[in-house]
Amino acid sequence: MDADRVAKMGRPKGLPFRINKIGHVVLHVHDIERSTKFYTEVLGFKISDVYYGDGMLPGGAVFLRVSADHHGIALFKASGAPEPGRGMNHVAFEVSTLDELVRFRTHLREHDVPIDFDGRRRAGVQLAVEFRDPDGHRLEVYWGIDQIGSDDHVRPPEEWKGATSLEAAIADPVKGQDTTLADPKLLAS
Repeated sequence: MDADRVAKMGRPKGLPFRINKIGHVVLHVHDIERSTKFYTEVLGFKISDVYYGDGMLPGGAVFLRVSADHHGIALFKASGAPEPGRGMNHVAFEVSTLDELVRFRTHLREHDVPIDFDGRRRAGVQLAVEFRDPDGHRLEVYWGIDQIGSDDHVRPPEEWKGATSLEAAIADPVKGQDTTLADPKLLAS
């Protein structure tokens, strides 16, 4: 590594989006119950959702939070040992607007970055674009994750709506999620 060259690297001017925070981390764990106990009883996280659904996440998942975001950590049941099961599933980064998310997807396409998924997952109902970095780490950029107030009310699973494209997620929003683009022409590009 050339430390001087690396130290000069930075955000290019004019990017059509700004990532504003690391949103959440999803981990593969060997024992979901043991890990949930650690994150709740030792670190003080609250559970948002426990998911044992229709085969989408074999072995289940637990979504935990420390802020109003639906989840800051999610725990997925490891599918094997030690790989591919244990370790990080993905890291997610938040953008502030839906328009930025659509522009981000366009940006990835313009840079020939393969997209693994775009649309809406279920728990948290955020709209997302998922892809990999040069080393194969799974990354997600998202907008619109559910916020949980002081009443601890969480959107019930029957209100989750998966969508396999941003276009489908925008056309069919979940209850309370405004998917109106400030610039509707973004989807035409």
